Amino acid sequence: MKNELRALSPKEALIYYPALGTLGHLANLRCAKRGPRFFKVGKSVVYRPKDLETYLFKQPIQTKDSIEVGHD
Repeated sequence: MKNELRALSPKEALIYYPALGTLGHLANLRCAKRGPRFFKVGKSVVYRPKDLETYLFKQPIQTKDSIEVGHD
């Protein structure tokens, strides 16, 4: 992602981060005060890319192959 992007609309957020679901899902999360942090600018909603990434990568699932084994 380009570093100069500082605020994304919900539609733009889904282009860069499709794992977030749908516009409706993001709206439901906002109404429930859940999901990624967002900001209101007038009537518009915007997300910072770093907040979207924090939300997406908050709960990693450890797999057998992702655990590093120490070698003596």
